[in-house]
Parts: sequence; structure tokens; C-alpha cells
Amino acid sequence: MTYNNIEYEEDDRLAYVTLNRPEKLNALSHALRGEVYDAMKEAEANPDVGIIILRGNGRAFSAGYDLAPDPTEESEFTSDRSSMPDTGTTHPQHYDWSRHALMGHWVIWELAKPVICQIHGYCLAGGTELASMCDLRIVAEDALIGYPPVRAMGTMDMMWAPWFMPPVKAREFAYTGDSFTGAEMAQYGWANYALPKDDLDEFVEKFARRLGFIDNDQLNYNKRAVNRQYEIMGMRTGLMVGTDVEAMSKHRPAAPEFGRRVREEGLKAALEWRDGPFRDFRGAYSDKHANRALAGSEKSRGNQGDADYSKND
Repeated sequence: MTYNNIEYEEDDRLAYVTLNRPEKLNALSHALRGEVYDAMKEAEANPDVGIIILRGNGRAFSAGYDLAPDPTEESEFTSDRSSMPDTGTTHPQHYDWSRHALMGHWVIWELAKPVICQIHGYCLAGGTELASMCDLRIVAEDALIGYPPVRAMGTMDMMWAPWFMPPVKAREFAYTGDSFTGAEMAQYGWANYALPKDDLDEFVEKFARRLGFIDNDQLNYNKRAVNRQYEIMGMRTGLMVGTDVEAMSKHRPAAPEFGRRVREEGLKAALEWRDGPFRDFRGAYSDKHANRALAGSEKSRGNQGDADYSKND
């Protein structure tokens, strides 16, 4: 199988699925996500493979969903009807995005084989959703995991935080969009292990090969037994309800602000506006928005206090 946005390789009992858009920090385009799901099914179908490892090339695991997609991109791994990965529905309704994203990630949840997510650099927004649907997460200590879109765009597309973090930290993650280090996320229970980045490859391989001593049928039943407990506790329903709330959040009075800035000033400028007061992510590059007007206010709509976007980094 030939892929354009990922790399796929098999090594004895291991299958590696590597996000391969390093120039875009492995932003999750429709084509890339379709290729990830296809490659994982390829590994699932091979009886010699027992463990799947998901990782990213370049400086980051993934900076999240692609906010500047190529409108001309075509892929055999997306649906002709929706131009998105096939999830069994075309998702025709307004603000159906989060529902679509969640239904795609259930593919990973239902795979017969465990998936280990190896994380370094940024793991943001949609990247956290992709990682959270994997069975195990092993991170670099200095990785940065966060969900900055909740600051101006909408709630988390997939409300995974309450399921995998302590309640107060889940609220902090989902409310502020701030980043947590890999070491912190291991402390909170989201990640299994946090290691120095230089030790990550070796540790993940050793861990995966050790897991691979278990036969595929037993691994399948082990995974299914754990998954069904989460489902009995209501995880499927909870995550789906979260997509409904995300859709509602896109109808709040201030919701158009971010999109308007993208259209009028460009994506980088909009991200600087979003993150400026927090002094992180894109906001770390600018000193123009520390005291910007609140989104949706008259001052904000009137562009008062806007930055000079003539300079690109």
C-alpha cells in the first residue's frame, strides 16, 4: 500500500504507523487520518503483527487538526461523498465535524490489536484526541499536551479529559487550553510512562516487544474486556453527548470571531489573537494581544487593539 501522509512498516510482531507531515507539525488532514485508519486495519489483518505503534516524524507528534487544508487534495483513503474518512455516514449537518472526528476514532478503539501512541513535541487539540483513543501512551517528558481551541473556537471535539485525568485537572485542561508536560500527564494518569526524548524510541520498542509475547487472540480479549468496562460506565454516550455540546458552542455570540479573523487576517494572525493573552503557542511570538478585547465585545468587533500582522515569523 502506498501512502502520501504517513509511513507504514512492519518489524516482526510490531507495526509502525508514522505521521509524516513534519513541515506542518503533522497536522491531521482528512487524507492523513484516512491513511492512519487504513494502515491500522492493514496491521490488524496481518496475523504476524501483534502490536501497533503510532508516532510522528519531525518536531512534534501532532499540532492538531489541519486548520488550513488544501482544497484540491484528493485521496483514495477518503470518501467520494464527504471528502473525509468514511465513518459510515456523510455527516451532512451543520457543525457535524466533532461527531465525524469521534466516529473516526472509534476505529482505533475497536481494533483487535493494542495501539501504543509514542508522543514527543506538541500533542495539541485533535492530536490529543487521536492519542487518547490509543490503548497506551508513552511520552517524552518535555512533550506539550494541550487543547488551545477551547479559548476561542469551541469546546473539545472529543471530551476525553474527564475519562483519563483527575477531575480537577480535567476541568483545568478543558477550561483553559493550557499545555501540560509529558511528565505531568504521566503523573495525572493519561500517559503510562514519561521519559527523556532520547530514550523514547528504545523504551517504546522494548515495551511493545514485551507485550508482543502474548498471542493475538488473548490481546484482543484483554483489550475488549477493558473497553467494555468503560462503555458500561457510559464512555460512548458521554463522548457523543460532548460532540452535541461542541456543536452548540459554535453558536454562541462570540463564535464567529476566530473564523472572521482567519478570513480577514490569516490563520497565523488569528492564532496569535487567540493565544496572545496566554503567552503560549502562537501567542508566544507576539506582544500585541496581552490585553486584547474580549471575544464578541463591541471593541473586538470594531478591531480596536488589533495587532500589526505585516510581519510573519
